Amino acid sequence: MNTAESSALNAASAAPDIAARYLAAWNATDAAERERLVQGTFSTDVHYLDPMMEGRGHDGLAALIAGAQQRFAGHRFVLHGTPEGHHGVVRFSWALTAPGAEPVARGTDVAELDADGRLRRVTGFLDYVAG
Repeated sequence: MNTAESSALNAASAAPDIAARYLAAWNATDAAERERLVQGTFSTDVHYLDPMMEGRGHDGLAALIAGAQQRFAGHRFVLHGTPEGHHGVVRFSWALTAPGAEPVARGTDVAELDADGRLRRVTGFLDYVAG
């Protein structure tokens, strides 16, 4: 198996775990737990970008997450569909919802992995935002 095939298989098999760790970081309300998850899930030079915000590095990403949690208090990100991956890239969809309520947003994120399997670039797309 060549390096490209290995990378494709690793991203494909790791996609569900990567998506779960990603969502856990976005759902962590305790700052110390959030920091631990961000450091373990994202590369030190992570670049996050979606239509509403952008951040770089662990501190920048943690600040974005804290801001989202403040804005959407009581909401959680949940996996929507099945994560996929190939060639060092993963794609997964999510919904932002409060318990027992319809989602206020749904999105799809595409993320590039570094050599250690951590997310180094995340580009988010909003598929639905409640009006």
